[in-house]
Amino acid sequence: MALAGTSKVVLGCIAFGIFWVMAVFPTVPFMPVGRTAGSLLGAMLMVLFRVISPEDAYAAIDLPIIGLLFGTMVVSIFLERADMFKYLGNLLSWKSRGSKDLLFRVCIVSAFASALFTNDTCCVVLTEFILKVARQNNLPPQPFLLALATSSNIGSAATPIGNPQNLVIAVESGISFGQFLLGVFPAMIVGVLTNAAILLLYFWKYLSVEKDQEGGQPTGPEVVADDEVTSHRFTPARMSHVSSLNPDDMDCVSEPIIRSNSVSTTGNENLRSRSINSEADIQLAIKSLRASSMSHEMVEVSTVPDRRDEGASSRKFTRTASQQRSVIIEDLAPSPEINGEKEKETEVAEKRWKVLVWKTAVYLITLGMLIALLMGLNMSWTAITAALVLLALDFTDAQACLEKVSYSLLIFFCGMFITVDGFNKTGIPNTLWELVEPYSRIDSAKGVALLAVVILILSNVASNVPTVLLLGTRVAASAASISHGSERKAWLILAWVSTVAGNLTLLGSAANLIVCEQARRAQFFGYNLTFWSHLRFGVPSTIIVTAIGLLIVISY
Repeated sequence: MALAGTSKVVLGCIAFGIFWVMAVFPTVPFMPVGRTAGSLLGAMLMVLFRVISPEDAYAAIDLPIIGLLFGTMVVSIFLERADMFKYLGNLLSWKSRGSKDLLFRVCIVSAFASALFTNDTCCVVLTEFILKVARQNNLPPQPFLLALATSSNIGSAATPIGNPQNLVIAVESGISFGQFLLGVFPAMIVGVLTNAAILLLYFWKYLSVEKDQEGGQPTGPEVVADDEVTSHRFTPARMSHVSSLNPDDMDCVSEPIIRSNSVSTTGNENLRSRSINSEADIQLAIKSLRASSMSHEMVEVSTVPDRRDEGASSRKFTRTASQQRSVIIEDLAPSPEINGEKEKETEVAEKRWKVLVWKTAVYLITLGMLIALLMGLNMSWTAITAALVLLALDFTDAQACLEKVSYSLLIFFCGMFITVDGFNKTGIPNTLWELVEPYSRIDSAKGVALLAVVILILSNVASNVPTVLLLGTRVAASAASISHGSERKAWLILAWVSTVAGNLTLLGSAANLIVCEQARRAQFFGYNLTFWSHLRFGVPSTIIVTAIGLLIVISY
């Protein structure tokens, strides 16, 4: 495709430049309107400058990708409500064997969670929990935050639903869920393990520092959480059985004991008249009273008419004090408070059962969606169907759930589709690709290396999703001239490199920014992950993981 007219090229570059600035720097001082508004502004300028017609602008919006994004968002919302991410968080600290074990768990759990629930969602729900665990164990937060961000990006490369650029690749290429998984999953496993090893080597000194309490006596008072303090405070419920009763109950229980223990009355009066001046005397008196009442239980004789003789005669029976107490308790009418408590317990049990059934249904529907994707069914309609089934089974107004969907992200994608399509019509991307294409063919090692470098740089300059939209069809067409299998391999290379490229800098991936912002705003456990601290680890990790993963993807 040749270059368009000069005016069209210039105006198209201006519109795309504004979009790029807003997408990469959403809080730019002269227009801090954010990524979504910047995307719509770029799309509007493409139409106003007549770089693209309104009809072509509507056609540029890829509805299957929008539908797949919407469906996965709704499913992720229901999984969060069903405490799936809470269980994943608990898995991180369950029987942990130290700081290095915890770091390794963060890498593994975040990678697999991102492959199934998208990397952005995983980072949103796990960042604060990881900060809390690190602070409670007196560990530096930085290695664990880097482990979450980098492992989430690497893990998300394994499936088409792991991140937005993979959604675009899966829809544009027509690669099935199963083929995508087989092509990238082995590289993801090796990449996550490699990244974890680099993290352990890089932060070995920091992770080897033991807590002050270990290897010696604690130097200060023990800090107890508020809820733990509350649970150990003195309350009437923790008193003994007799003292926890109200005064009326005390009279009912003690009266038959006193009447039946007439022989021991003198001893009890002597106890009462004894001068008690210390807590030890009080305890001794209580023990003596209990021992006396237990050893001198008398028999009370009662006369009850014998109904078999129609009241003419009477029979005698004996009853111990303990039996009298049980009779008194049995004869009491059930209290309304007790009945109310039983009803509440029944309601709570029913609610727990309903919640358990609902959670099970959510997990089964999600599992069914994954199975349908593995079977090769249409990904967009599979995700939308799973989302609608979950909304229907909730038996409540869906507005509360649908309000949690990130519509700003969907709108951002719509504007980005139009802007990138308009930029393609200027002919600039195609001209630049023609210069690079002869040297970046994937039938040689040098070509694969050059292609990876181009994707790596462009993903950090223009972001990964626009990179996929700009390069996808061109890389696939170049590989298709080699063989049909090479075309699929080219799409998988693009998916792997564009995703792992997000680990290079803090601005390379939305997941990185989410971890940074969530950590900075976390209540009580805030931490500032800086650009340079991420860059020092991100550069070597990205280069090594990308290279190792490429060897595995190419061999598929």
